[in-house]
Amino acid sequence: MTIQELDKTYIANTYARFPVVLSTGRGSHIWDEDGKEYIDLATGIAVNTFGIADEEWAGAVTKQLYTLQHTSNLYYTSPCARLAELLCQKTGMKKVFFSNSGAEANECAIKVARKYAGDKYGPDRHVILTLDHSFHGRTLTTLAATGQDVFHELFQPLTPGFITVPIDLNAIRELTRQGNVAGILFEPVLGEGGVLDLPRDFVQGLRAICDEEDIILMCDEVQTGNGRTGRLYGYMNFDIIPDVVSTAKGLGGGLPLGATMLSEKVQNVLGAGDHGSTFGGNPVCCAGAYSILSRLTDELLEQVREKSQYIISELKDAPGVKSISGLGFILGIEPEKPLNEVVSACMGQGVLVITAKTKVRLLPALNIPWEDLKQAVGVLKAALAG
Repeated sequence: MTIQELDKTYIANTYARFPVVLSTGRGSHIWDEDGKEYIDLATGIAVNTFGIADEEWAGAVTKQLYTLQHTSNLYYTSPCARLAELLCQKTGMKKVFFSNSGAEANECAIKVARKYAGDKYGPDRHVILTLDHSFHGRTLTTLAATGQDVFHELFQPLTPGFITVPIDLNAIRELTRQGNVAGILFEPVLGEGGVLDLPRDFVQGLRAICDEEDIILMCDEVQTGNGRTGRLYGYMNFDIIPDVVSTAKGLGGGLPLGATMLSEKVQNVLGAGDHGSTFGGNPVCCAGAYSILSRLTDELLEQVREKSQYIISELKDAPGVKSISGLGFILGIEPEKPLNEVVSACMGQGVLVITAKTKVRLLPALNIPWEDLKQAVGVLKAALAG
């Protein structure tokens, strides 16, 4: 059987895959099993921060594989501690909990918010507010947090205690004044909801409401974090500091790793035995992540912002483009023609893009060379217009 036939026979039918078998890659280039070359503008959905088979990342991972690949969290390990230190130094957060994925990082954030509120105000203060069009994961609890009914329909009943709210400060303030809200969870850019930008005054208003009502403000940086928006973390575009920051995807650079960063306010909410993870803080994953995070310099992030502006300037008034949204290297292009036609045309011309709701979603490697970026944008531009 072919790889596609094997997959369809033995893999659970949860993915509508493109008819391409990818086999190898380097940087922003990837080849399929037939040897066709593509420029990758999807990076595993914002995972391959420095592209495919990045040498420094691979070296750090390989070295750790031959040193200590795993031990339980009953013991200390250097990669875990050093990565936590670097995260805190770069963000001002005080503690980190490591897990395996974005959904798990968000689960931890929710537990922190509820425990903080429960310890201080009692069990009735447990409600978590999330935004319409948001996406926070696929566990039952993070599905409940997700503000899209399409994800809820098949899995009722979901975890109780979540309310989806519009992007409206007055509506949010009215709910928080009822005294039962423990936390507000938001994404700086609503990626899976259609690459939707949040207004600056709205995000700053969330921070103000949480300060007024002693509510934990949680920022979901699973897709927007680790340089993706042109800032180290997306919330840094809004001049606010959350109480909890969750991240994953690009942090591991291709290995599964989630992190929940805790501010001074909540750094001691979780005690021994309150939470845990078998693979969280795995030495190999942490070694790879340290390599990624240590290279997210101001100079690199400035280049991300510059290249992002190039994409926007090339496409904003281009034929076939309705709108552009997003920040940095998480961009959404709304086409006039059907999405599948644009994606197929790009793939046919050797460029990989993905979608989010009504938009083509662009998530290039942060270090994509100018030559590759310009070539890929040219292909996309033609696909949108043709």
